[in-house]
Amino acid sequence: MGIPAFLAELREVVGHRPLWLSGVSAVVVDEDGRVLLGQRVDNGRWALIGGIIDPGEQPADTVVRECLEETGVTVLPEQLVSVSVSPMIEYPNGDRSQYLDLVFRCRPLSGEARVNDDESLQVGWFHPDALPDIGDRHRDHIARALAGKDEAHFELTGR
Repeated sequence: MGIPAFLAELREVVGHRPLWLSGVSAVVVDEDGRVLLGQRVDNGRWALIGGIIDPGEQPADTVVRECLEETGVTVLPEQLVSVSVSPMIEYPNGDRSQYLDLVFRCRPLSGEARVNDDESLQVGWFHPDALPDIGDRHRDHIARALAGKDEAHFELTGR
């Protein structure tokens, strides 16, 4: 599973130490109300499509790029659904990262869902009441995207 060139260069300097990164997640909902998911190569879990924002890249452009790269589906981001911080993630190679995660609800425009790169084992459309085993954060993101609220969710801890 590849990482962006800028991150590979940074990892050469910092090794496996924790990095603060910005990322996006896409809740892609088709006309039948199904959600597009991918089964990740690195841990075998089903998840929303997403990835790391490249330096200087607009987050909505990242959503479009990641969906096309990973699934072959071109999407239109329609709404910012959530702004949150992920827990610290440790990857199988020992790298650790924590993400500012921007979640967008998207509509598919074209393309057939398929494994389109080396990051996914499978991709597919799932009805919200028949999701595969995905993490609670992803379930929460999907629920918020499908709730139809106009404002983005964010957390305020009162610190």
